Amino acid sequence: MKEISCSTITEAVAQLAIKACCKLPHDVYAAMEARVKTEPSPVGQDILRQLVQNADIAAQESVPICQDTGLAVIFADVGQDVHITGGDFTQAINAGVAKGYVEGYLRKSSVCEPLFKRTNTGDNTPAVLHVRIVPGENIHLRLAPKGAGSENKSVLKMLVPADGLEGVKKTVLDAVVTAGPNACPPMVVGVGLGGNMELACILAKRAAARDLNSVNPDPAYAELEQDLLQMINKTGIGPQGLGGITTALAVHIEWAPTHIASLPCAVNINCHAARHADVVL
Repeated sequence: MKEISCSTITEAVAQLAIKACCKLPHDVYAAMEARVKTEPSPVGQDILRQLVQNADIAAQESVPICQDTGLAVIFADVGQDVHITGGDFTQAINAGVAKGYVEGYLRKSSVCEPLFKRTNTGDNTPAVLHVRIVPGENIHLRLAPKGAGSENKSVLKMLVPADGLEGVKKTVLDAVVTAGPNACPPMVVGVGLGGNMELACILAKRAAARDLNSVNPDPAYAELEQDLLQMINKTGIGPQGLGGITTALAVHIEWAPTHIASLPCAVNINCHAARHADVVL
C-alpha cells in the first residue's frame, strides 16, 4: 500500500492554486490564438489578441490571469490502495488552498456564511471538494478556480423525458444567451445530464473543467457537443459580448443514469480563463 503524507498533499495543492490562477492551460491559450485568425469581427479579433496578451503577461510575471481568482474547486480521485498519513485529507486540502492563495497573493473571495455575516475567511478556504474513490495507488488532483461572473450564470432545469433533445438544446442555448457578456466570453460550456438534481450540477462542473480538446467518448454525445457549439457561436454574442462568432471555445457534456421520469439538465459556464491545473501524487 502506497503512503502519501498530508504535508505532500498540502504543498501540491498550494502549487496548483498558483499555477491555475496565473497560467492559462495550453489548450485554451492555443484555441484563442487560433480564433484570432477565424474571427471575422475586427473588434472580436482585437479582444482575442488582448486576452492572449493578458495570458502572456500573467504567465511571465506570475500574476493572476483575472482579478477574480475564484473559489478553489478541487476534484480528487483517490486510489483505494493509498494510505493518507499525518493528518486529515480535507484539512490538508484546505491548508494547501490557504497556503497557495496567501503566498501567491491571490484574491481571497470566500465568505464564511452566505446570507447574514458574509465575513471573508481571509485565506479562500474552504475549498469546494469533490472526492471519488478509484482503483490504484495514486491521488489525482485537479484544481479549477471558479470566479463568480460565470458561476452566477449557472442553470439547473429539471426537464422531463418528453422535453427530449430539443429541450436540452433550448436549456443550454437560453443559459448562454442570458449569460451574454457577463460570463466574459469566449466561454467553455459544461453540461450535466441525468442523475438527479445535485448530480447533474456536479457533472456540469466536471464537464466545464475538462481539457479543452477532450471529446465525450460516446459518439452521440460527442456529436451533441459539436451541435451545441455551433448553435452557441451563431448567437453573435462574440468575444466579451461585443459581437462575432467566437462566443464559445468548447461545449463539454457529462452524463449519468437517471430516473425514468427525469431528465435533469445543468449548465455551468467557464469564462475565457477556463483555469485548471493537475497533479498526480
